Amino acid sequence: MATHTERLTATGPESPKATTPDTSASASAATAVADRPAVQLRALTRSFDGRKVLDGVDLDIPAGQFVALLGHSGSGKSTLLRAVAGLDHEVVGSGRLAAPSRVSVVFQDSRLLPWRRVLDNVLLGAEGREAAARGREALAEVGLKGRERAWPNELSGGEAQRAALARSLVREPELLLADEPFGALDALTRIKMHTLLRQLWERHRPSVLLVTHDVDEAIVLADRVLVLEEGRIGLDLTIDRPHPRSYRDPLLGEYRERLLAALGVKEDH
Repeated sequence: MATHTERLTATGPESPKATTPDTSASASAATAVADRPAVQLRALTRSFDGRKVLDGVDLDIPAGQFVALLGHSGSGKSTLLRAVAGLDHEVVGSGRLAAPSRVSVVFQDSRLLPWRRVLDNVLLGAEGREAAARGREALAEVGLKGRERAWPNELSGGEAQRAALARSLVREPELLLADEPFGALDALTRIKMHTLLRQLWERHRPSVLLVTHDVDEAIVLADRVLVLEEGRIGLDLTIDRPHPRSYRDPLLGEYRERLLAALGVKEDH
């Protein structure tokens, strides 16, 4: 698997060291690459205006795993996601980061270009008949078949986020990063989008890192939930319940209580 890999220091990147190929170890190296997590962070730090936002984060995300990231506002969730996406150039930080080369990002707003039709937004940066066919297929997957020629201002908020998901799918990502993609939607639309996202994940099986403020959203969607606290991962919780999950499932209550406690919230029973 091709990856984008960083080694950052506060004073700039290290110079590469010359190495001598060892052909006798090629088989072992190939096995190591195959077993490598999709995302690997080691002692990752990020600082802004002298304040350390990420403080030595260590994290492995296996290929195909659906992970949710919780934390208070300002805890560094979006900072971590932008680091994994490779979108924080010239940042002050250090540590090691490895992620797949095919990464798609979905933000809280759809970021559709208003002067391009829906299909053209989905195909942004891709050209040719094969790309157009993939774009139409992706729109059909998210329930927007027949809306290819619509303008973004003709879409509802939920439809716009569906188009954003289609745009991320058309690139066949190994890793899907989602930064509170449903935060601006009403409750009913958000539940529908949860079902859609989980179905798309089951069909395509990318690794997913979902940043959210919503504990219930994390529990219903993800198979593993992380809580970021003071720049580090304070809780790493596996949600061992089958899908589909319901918000009303009493067996999810224990997970909710543990996550709320990790966030410093006491639930009033």
